[in-house]
Amino acid sequence: MPLTILISIIIFLYGIVIGSFINVLIYRIPKKENIVVKRSHCMECGYQLKWYDLIPIFSYLFLRGRCRKCGARISVQYPIIEAVNGILYVLLFLKHGLTIETLLYCLLFSALLALSIIDFRTFEIPVGFNYFILVLGIARIATDYRNWLLYVIGLVSVSVVLLIIFLISKGRGIGGGDVKLMAATGLLLGWKLNLLGFVIGCILGAIIHVIRMKVSKEGRTLAMGPYLSAGIALSVFFGNEIIAWYASFFTIQ
Repeated sequence: MPLTILISIIIFLYGIVIGSFINVLIYRIPKKENIVVKRSHCMECGYQLKWYDLIPIFSYLFLRGRCRKCGARISVQYPIIEAVNGILYVLLFLKHGLTIETLLYCLLFSALLALSIIDFRTFEIPVGFNYFILVLGIARIATDYRNWLLYVIGLVSVSVVLLIIFLISKGRGIGGGDVKLMAATGLLLGWKLNLLGFVIGCILGAIIHVIRMKVSKEGRTLAMGPYLSAGIALSVFFGNEIIAWYASFFTIQ
């Protein structure tokens, strides 16, 4: 138990550091700004942040959510994203252990977190995230090559149907980024978990967006990325149990 706690703390710290980078992606990619060369700075006064201003979560708390120089408020999004990413990493470790699978899923969740917020704000999933997840899928096949067919089927099982809908509706029924996302996650998760994640995502999207339309007068157009990402995340955590439970109804006693 003490070792598990120690490892969880280390993984959480890694997670919040990656979460800090996710914030950079969320802010800069929609603006097409360089994510490597350009230094982090205050959005109000342009003050270039020092290393001690960039410690995930802790710098925000120490500065009480304000710029060190001009006192402008810093968005609470930054510590929330960092904390959520760290917590997700720990939960994945506790669920799947200290394995290559856990590493790949951690990177997947970081990509899903970033693309979800960008898609929610811009109705567009940057293609780079889908390519990144596709690379994770290739790595998954390399580390579980005996089950390669499971992942190859996952690549096309959902995405081909969505592609047909995309072509027939000329992009009005589903976005091209969503098609690519389900292809990439299918290669990483395999067809069973990916299909389940898609179904869960569609259910969440239908329920939550209807509520948002009623409460906040949202339009009919919705960004599917956040809902698909949530479905995929739930499938990673609980997919095998859900599939086993569902299959039990068809098992002959």
